[in-house]
Amino acid sequence: MTLAMKREANDQNDYNGGNVDENMIILRKRIQEMKMIEKNYEPPAEWMDWEKKIYGNYNSSICEAMGLLQSLLMNTRPSLALGMVVLVALSVSTSTFVVLFHLVEFTKRVLAGVHIC
Repeated sequence: MTLAMKREANDQNDYNGGNVDENMIILRKRIQEMKMIEKNYEPPAEWMDWEKKIYGNYNSSICEAMGLLQSLLMNTRPSLALGMVVLVALSVSTSTFVVLFHLVEFTKRVLAGVHIC
C-alpha cells in the first residue's frame, strides 16, 4: 500500500506539466544551439556590429520569449487566452483599415489639388 502511494506521489511530481513544458523549451533551445555550432556560420561582413552581436543569440532570445509567452498562456484560463488573441486580431485589422482609409483620403486630397490640362 505504501509503495503504491509513493509511486502515485512520484507520478504527480513528474507529470505535473510544469517540468515537461520547461524541459521541452530547454530541449528546443539546446537543439538549436547544437545546430548553430554544427553550421559554424558567421554573419556576412556587410552586416552592422549590432546585427552580428544579436545574430548569435537571436534564436535563443526568441526561444526564451516564446517560452515565457507559453508559460503565461498555460497559466491563464483558456477563454482569457482566446479573448486576448481575438482582441489582438481585431485591433490589427481595425488599425490597418484606419490607416488605409486615411491614405485614401490623403490621396484624394492630393489628386484634387492637381489639375490635369
